[in-house]
Amino acid sequence: MAVQSLFPTLVYAAPLGRSAAALNRALLRECLQLRHDDRAGRSWSARNYPGGYTSYSSQCRMQQVSPTFAALARRLDGHVRRFARALDFDLRGRRLAMTDCWVNIMRPRLVHSLHLHPLATISGTYYVSTPPGCAALKFEDPRLDRYMAAPPRKAGARRSNRAWVSLPARAGRVVLFESWLRHEVPPNAGRAERVSISFNYSWF
Repeated sequence: MAVQSLFPTLVYAAPLGRSAAALNRALLRECLQLRHDDRAGRSWSARNYPGGYTSYSSQCRMQQVSPTFAALARRLDGHVRRFARALDFDLRGRRLAMTDCWVNIMRPRLVHSLHLHPLATISGTYYVSTPPGCAALKFEDPRLDRYMAAPPRKAGARRSNRAWVSLPARAGRVVLFESWLRHEVPPNAGRAERVSISFNYSWF
């Protein structure tokens, strides 16, 4: 074939697995309780994430302090291994381990601006509660700043050729991506809070 696909950007999305409903209910209870108890996190969020709550600055290793989050981490480990195989990572003598895990609660109309996850290998999100109409996860083509004189893409361009791609947020779903890939959450158009758990894996 004359046209070849080189340097693809891979993103992984799949249901967490069977019997996840009970775990999801327990996670939702703990996420809401954490927001209630985490005074430092609420204070940081008021300054840096107005209208929302994140435990990123206060309780960012939930897998180490909560048995419920530890159970989620064990389930996520298998998904991360499958994604690493798809990426052809050479992990002989090494391992990918969860280093960070934190809670995000987005109220309606809240935005999570464009960012990446430095000093990590694989990052991801697990969706706990996703009311109808809530915001998707939007990825940016990592080559965007190199397009220079490129013409615009057709309205019906294939997803692999678009500058931005959004994956719907669905409760019980895990999304994984390499940590250098920039992403954002557009304004939450849902009428209720969108609850997710973000995490990083690094190799040692």
